[in-house]
Amino acid sequence: MKKVVIGIIIAIVIIAAGAGAYFMLNSDKKENTDNANQNTLASNNERNIVNEENTTNNSEDEISNNEESDNVEPENTNNGGKTLVVYYSAQSHTKAVSEKIADKLDADIFEIVPEDVYTSDDLDWTDRNSRVSKEHDDESLRDIKLEKDTVDNWDEYDTVLIGYPIWWGIAAWPVDTFVKANDFDGKRVIPFCTSTSSGLGQSGKLLEREANGGNWEDGHRFKSNPTDNDINDWVDSIK
Repeated sequence: MKKVVIGIIIAIVIIAAGAGAYFMLNSDKKENTDNANQNTLASNNERNIVNEENTTNNSEDEISNNEESDNVEPENTNNGGKTLVVYYSAQSHTKAVSEKIADKLDADIFEIVPEDVYTSDDLDWTDRNSRVSKEHDDESLRDIKLEKDTVDNWDEYDTVLIGYPIWWGIAAWPVDTFVKANDFDGKRVIPFCTSTSSGLGQSGKLLEREANGGNWEDGHRFKSNPTDNDINDWVDSIK
């Protein structure tokens, strides 16, 4: 009987010991697994943080690049902002003034030339039968055809000066043909004239009405033979 009891006790002890060992083993495995999971989670979190930081840095770089792009000024599309002096001269007075103005401004120059050039007899305004007298009396005769009514590389010029003699208080009408044929939009336009006695009058305003756009400024009247100082003083005033 004692042997049986002792055997039972030994069996119980063995079972208890085995159960304890199994429990401890599984606890170690669970702890190791939890630790591994925690390490993996921490590692993933660190990677996410790094990725977020990289993403943030990239976003900041993009913002910075965009700001730099916004701060870059566009290229100048004005092609140098050149100045052009256009003139019509019937008796060389306007030609001489225009050439001096162009030289002072370092500007290009363009002469308006009618296909049918005016002769001295044509320009005799005291003769009622002269060409200019007939054209003055009949406006339909003032549509004067030019050898060339446009300027090469016109878009390169942002300032255009237009010179002409005064005929009966207005610009000599070959100038009207040139003005009508060109687009002055966006250009600074300054008229000037030569005259023995008449002033500039409304000649500049009348040309502006016929022009295609342009920022027209008040013009200036020169005597037929102005001095260099007269010309230089005016040029300095418009720079």
